[in-house]
Amino acid sequence: MRNAIIRTEDVTVEFDGFRALNSLNFSVDEGELRVVIGPNGAGKTTLLDVICGQVKPLGGRVLFKDQDITGLPEYRISGMGIGRKFQTPSVFDNLTPYQNMELSWHQNKRVFQSLFASVSSSTHEQILGVLEHVGLAEKAYQPAGALSHGEKQWLEIGMVIVQDPDLLLIDEPVAGMTDDETEKTAQLLLSIAQDQTILVIEHDMDFVKQIAQKVTVLHEGALLCEGTVAEVQRNPQVVQIYLGRERQANAQG
Repeated sequence: MRNAIIRTEDVTVEFDGFRALNSLNFSVDEGELRVVIGPNGAGKTTLLDVICGQVKPLGGRVLFKDQDITGLPEYRISGMGIGRKFQTPSVFDNLTPYQNMELSWHQNKRVFQSLFASVSSSTHEQILGVLEHVGLAEKAYQPAGALSHGEKQWLEIGMVIVQDPDLLLIDEPVAGMTDDETEKTAQLLLSIAQDQTILVIEHDMDFVKQIAQKVTVLHEGALLCEGTVAEVQRNPQVVQIYLGRERQANAQG
C-alpha cells in the first residue's frame, strides 16, 4: 500500500466571501499520476495555490509526506520537494532553453546570484538529459523565444524536472496546443510519472483519458467523486454538473 505524498484536511479558502475550497479532504499517493477536473470555479487552481503556499487557507491543514506545511512560505515548500508548472509558460525568451534550465537549476540550489557561473560536468549532462527527455535537445542553444507554444510548455516542464521535485504540479499543460503537441505531452507526462508523483489540472477530457490513472472531480470547492476515467464519466452528478457543460461548450465552439 502506497503512502499519501500530499493531502489536505478540511481545507477552506475564501476570497471576499466566495468559498473557493470548502472543507476539502484530498490526497495523492506516492508514485501516482492524478488528474483533477471540474467546472470553472470548482477550486482546482486554488488547490495548487494552497499546496504551494501561494494562498493561505482559512481553516484546515496541508500535509506533505506527513509534515504539516500549512502557512509555510513558498520557497520553503519548494525546497522540500514540490515543483509547479503554471498554465502560462514563463520562460525567458531572450535566453536559450539550456540557459533557462540552468537558471531553474540554480534557483533550486538557492544560488541565484551565480546564474552565469560555470556548472559542473555532471550538472551539464543532467540539463542536456532533461532537454533530451522533453524533446528540445536539438534546440538547446537557440533563443527560447523562437519555440512554439507547445515547446515552451515542454521547456517549462523540463525547468521543473531539473529541480528534481518529489511532487510535480501541472496546471492545464495542453491548453492552446495542437493535436500533435497534445499527444507528445501525454507521452512526456507518462514517462515522467515513472519516477515522480504528478498532479495535473486539466479540462481536455481526451487528454485526461490518455494519462489519468485516477481522476478527482471538484465542484464548488469540495470533492464530488473520484475513480477511473470510465467511472467518473458514468457518474450522474459529474455528467450533469461538468461533462454536460463541456459537451455543450464544444458543440457551440
